[in-house]
Amino acid sequence: MLDILLTPIRALRMRYIPLLLIYFSYGSSVFTAIAENFWVKDTLDMSASDLAELAVWLTVPWTVKMIFGQMVDSIKIFDSNRKPYVYIGAILITLSSVLMIAVVGDYAIVQGFSKKFIYVIASIIAIVGFVIQDVVADTMTTEVVDKSQSQDQINQELAMIQVLSRISLGLAIFLTGWIGGELADVFSDNREVVFMIALFVPLLSILGVSLVKLNAVAISPVNKQVLFGGLVFAVFIVLMGYNDVPYSQEIVFIVSLGVVLYLLLGLINDLDAQTIKHIKMAMIVIFVYRAMPTVGASLSWWQIDVLGFDESFFAKLSAIGGGIALAGMWFSAKFIIKRNIAEVLIFLTIIGTLLSLPILAMYYDVHIWLGIDARAVVLVDTAISSPFHYIAQVLMLTLVAIHAPEGKKGTWFALMASLMNTALAAGGLLTKYLNKFFVVSREIITDGVVTSVQNYTQLGGLLWIVIGTGLVIPIAVILKFNPNKA
Repeated sequence: MLDILLTPIRALRMRYIPLLLIYFSYGSSVFTAIAENFWVKDTLDMSASDLAELAVWLTVPWTVKMIFGQMVDSIKIFDSNRKPYVYIGAILITLSSVLMIAVVGDYAIVQGFSKKFIYVIASIIAIVGFVIQDVVADTMTTEVVDKSQSQDQINQELAMIQVLSRISLGLAIFLTGWIGGELADVFSDNREVVFMIALFVPLLSILGVSLVKLNAVAISPVNKQVLFGGLVFAVFIVLMGYNDVPYSQEIVFIVSLGVVLYLLLGLINDLDAQTIKHIKMAMIVIFVYRAMPTVGASLSWWQIDVLGFDESFFAKLSAIGGGIALAGMWFSAKFIIKRNIAEVLIFLTIIGTLLSLPILAMYYDVHIWLGIDARAVVLVDTAISSPFHYIAQVLMLTLVAIHAPEGKKGTWFALMASLMNTALAAGGLLTKYLNKFFVVSREIITDGVVTSVQNYTQLGGLLWIVIGTGLVIPIAVILKFNPNKA
């Protein structure tokens, strides 16, 4: 037991600190999540499908991550291809926070612009900032490994670095999600205060790369196909979105998937046939696992309007979820790095489905029949389910890290991240369509007039579909394309 407890501590190295602080900064982005969710629900006239559609667009910066990956691999700024990119990301995150302070506080500087427009712009800027920093951190996960070890030891260290990264992320979510949620409750009438305090987030990543000396990293020649192809692709996406082209999201998704797969296959075409087959199977498993739809915003609306959950309770959920996830990741570190990845993903899929059932049961008032408080059910369910999502992320990132080609790691991680986020876009599109079919709405009052009536009658059908597809499809694909069979 003591050995399991001490595993992550023994594995920690000073050279890991910069990337761990970048991940901690990213996890700290949840600090404003509860305040933001309540502000959006109370202020913006956006349906569940509108928010799902926005979520799809917000995956775009992650989809074009290959641009930043190629820059980190090949383009130095002030004689470095690591630290300046972290600073640029921090500046963008700060700008996003300033915009949110202005729009939530209704300051004069944003008067004349719609609140929805400012919210969308601030969200995009923040995502771009985190993407740039994430590219640097992802690349560093392979650079801080001790290359004097055997290949098996290197693979285990790569897995441990991913575990430590998720622990850092989980610790940030645990601390900042809880504190931010409690502050959202305290400042429910002045939510801009929460966004002011959130200005600490970009400082964390700056500390990481400023206090610890980074090793010099050789740059690779610019892959013009990836860099300029990615830039053309990004311009195409912007034009599609700006001109509001019919089915623009669907077109962008299909083109995104084609571009990312083309660039990925070009990146690995010099490997042997067996390795390429193995990588392709891993890519299919990762894509499908990440492409499953969610319920969307309608579930939290129902919890707020029907179950009466407030900011303080959501803060407690965040704290419990983050804390248990952190503990689960900590104690499972030794288990994760030694198990068959495909088998564990099947296990996680089954567990995730079982842990979705209490929420479904509550929709049908089973907790009332049993005399159990809804908050108690959600607290227990959150506590049990929270570690499994992080474990799945570690497993997928470990697969990516193991196959990172030498000299192309920034581009490789960026392209694989693009593939995984294209999968998230697929899940977002499915979520949007499900919310269009199963229409759920909360009450919206504009200038004293009810413009949207509360209606959660179709939430049950939506829950059934999401839970069912999330069980059957991933397991079938994992069994068919288990990369360990290659």
